[in-house]
Amino acid sequence: MPEASVRRRRFLFISNGHGEDWIAAAIIARLPKTTEVEAYPMIGAGNAFTGICPIVGPRATLASEGWRNVKGSLQRDLANGGLKTVPPALRFLRRIRGKYERVVVVGDVTGVLAAYATGHRDLIYLDVYKTGAARLYSAAERFVIKRACRTVFCRADSLAQSLESVGVDARSAGNVMMDTVPHGNYDAQARRSRRLGVTLLPGSRALTAESFELQIDALRTLPIDERPDIFLAVAGGINIDDLAKKTGLRRSHMLSAESDDLGELTDGELTVQMARGGAMGNLLEASDVVLSQAGTATVQALGLGRPAVTFVNQRDRRSRFNDEQKLFGDARTVVSADAGAIGAALRNLLGDDEERRRQANIGRQRIGGPGAMQAILDVLET
Repeated sequence: MPEASVRRRRFLFISNGHGEDWIAAAIIARLPKTTEVEAYPMIGAGNAFTGICPIVGPRATLASEGWRNVKGSLQRDLANGGLKTVPPALRFLRRIRGKYERVVVVGDVTGVLAAYATGHRDLIYLDVYKTGAARLYSAAERFVIKRACRTVFCRADSLAQSLESVGVDARSAGNVMMDTVPHGNYDAQARRSRRLGVTLLPGSRALTAESFELQIDALRTLPIDERPDIFLAVAGGINIDDLAKKTGLRRSHMLSAESDDLGELTDGELTVQMARGGAMGNLLEASDVVLSQAGTATVQALGLGRPAVTFVNQRDRRSRFNDEQKLFGDARTVVSADAGAIGAALRNLLGDDEERRRQANIGRQRIGGPGAMQAILDVLET
């Protein structure tokens, strides 16, 4: 059938976070070319959609970028004018009601609530926030989801069953995060020169430079002959010069022909090889361990069998952190925000092949494998 005669379907993807943007973009990239797709990233610039689809809607910038693992983040957002971002979002969602054949929400229930409040129904909801290892859906969440959503994809059977009990078409078909690990144009394996490798995932938000500084200080506590190859996944919007200044490292701008190569940071003894966040999968596959303060990226690393070392400090929202840890178990080692403690945990993992294998297996089992992507596409394409 000539392309001109094929009916073009219009979809809108709503996402509310950096990791959620990447998941949505990966799904969009797999949709038929006859589908006209637009993305509405509710928070942040939406860099993940570059070259994938047009971005629509008002841009909202919050200090937390929606990251609720830090204690008091909501209060700080409100104090700094966060409420002002709500009316433009609701006006936009109300204005575009009925213009799309499918509206897909990726993230936590915030996007569902906003869509429901502005009259959207029959949503496809990909819940990539709740783990199923701790809290299930509240009565209020089940109420809204039942009335707003056509189909919900959950990360765990327990979550799907919680919604099914009130008549929602909820499915647990695999962990979509593992279907959407980003890969790019960067050969991390070719850059390996030491026995083991570590990828740094300092996050994508306001605390990234502070977290990176602590990770580098931890690596400096390792004897030089025990240091691994070091890779850094740089999330969109992160200023590399700020990272260099925080750590006393110098940036080398000598780049390869690879489009995701961001050069190196070095002090002559310690070298960090950098790639765009879109090549994170390349880095993880070439590494043995991760130092991670990220959200979605931590889940993906653990699911790929890469044990994580994470530090916790007084600003963390412990209830959310503890909920995550119930899922991650021994696959994620948690230490205090101290370079010595982080370095000791990393040194133990690097020096114990059997323990790394044990933690890797736990991560794969706890996070679950891919498989949700095709189930999601099947629903979208019907």
